[in-house]
Amino acid sequence: MSQLPNFRSADFLDQHIKSTMAFYHPNCIDQDGGFFQFFKDNGDIYDTDTRHLVSSTRFVFNYAKAYMNEGKSEYLDATRHGLAYLRERHKRDNGGYVWLLSKDENLDETNHCYGLAFVLLAYSTAYKAGVEEAKPWIAETFSLMEKHFWDTSFGLYKDEISADWQTVSPYRGQNANMHSCEALIAAFDATQEQHYLDRALLVAENICQRQAALGNGQIWEHYTTDWQIDWEYNKEDPKNLFRPWGFQPGHQTEWSKLLLLIQQRKPQDWLIPKAVALFEHAWSQSWDNENGGLCYGYDPKGNVCDGDKYFWVQAESFAAAAMLALATKEDSYWQRYEQLWQYSWKHMIDHKFGAWFRILQQDNSAYDDCKSPAGKTDYHTMGACYEVIEQLSKTSAN
Repeated sequence: MSQLPNFRSADFLDQHIKSTMAFYHPNCIDQDGGFFQFFKDNGDIYDTDTRHLVSSTRFVFNYAKAYMNEGKSEYLDATRHGLAYLRERHKRDNGGYVWLLSKDENLDETNHCYGLAFVLLAYSTAYKAGVEEAKPWIAETFSLMEKHFWDTSFGLYKDEISADWQTVSPYRGQNANMHSCEALIAAFDATQEQHYLDRALLVAENICQRQAALGNGQIWEHYTTDWQIDWEYNKEDPKNLFRPWGFQPGHQTEWSKLLLLIQQRKPQDWLIPKAVALFEHAWSQSWDNENGGLCYGYDPKGNVCDGDKYFWVQAESFAAAAMLALATKEDSYWQRYEQLWQYSWKHMIDHKFGAWFRILQQDNSAYDDCKSPAGKTDYHTMGACYEVIEQLSKTSAN
């Protein structure tokens, strides 16, 4: 620990991606279809049967990005392997995608916009990596979301619909919209079709401007059917995996990153100032001065309500910090970038077996030895590293 790497070096970031990838590859590939999705800290697989749509899609993203980065044919093969499982096992005859399954049994066929956002991201990234047959699947998925989830009157996506597409949940959430925005940017980058970028901007504007205005400038997670803040939703379940209560600093900084990505493609006067405001507020409320790292959640009064440290919060935040540093020329963001990396290097990264620990207690002690249950494929950490490398390369090119 005495000699820290140069965290701003593209070579360091590239090596870190490769070491993270090595934790999963090739052991995550199930020759019978798809990817194994439950890993102990040492890489042992502790559930070979259960598959979650979010992991199935994120592994496709990981392999497509790795192929673009390194050009190894085995990574392209794994991308196609993952796409085949998505099309043949997750995709249903009615257009939906199975949320959770085990072998041949579908455990949950509920249609989640959050899940479809990652389907769109997987197809877009695969197509950009050279998988030609994925191109029509991008449009197919966008159309599916348009037909069932898009709410024209509010300019945002609904969240959850029953397996038969008949019953729309009254719940509305920002998280599904945030990842839809991310996927739409990826769809634009892959196809150069303007309507994807236009939609990404509209979603970003409606969440980060209109909805944030209801939360005193910050983005609350949960809303009623008419997009009013639901302050009580999951208040008794603050650690809910996909819908936790409280303001999520990791989502404020993730939106900060997305706003800056849109700014680079379709500049708007409000994007950089809002990216700055979201990041600064999240940092001020959630940086742990005693133990380091960003805490998971804070309440409407600004008090930390969940002090746990999640890997993805640190990763999305260092990507946002680097992008803010480059966009604003303010050195304070590089200082925050370094703080996040130093904390993560010391506590969140497994230097013995590879990859990042998923969650630590506030004092940075471990909860368990489950590094990557369903949902975690280190798409956040590797994706953040890829993003910083790309941003640094743009800067050096200029």
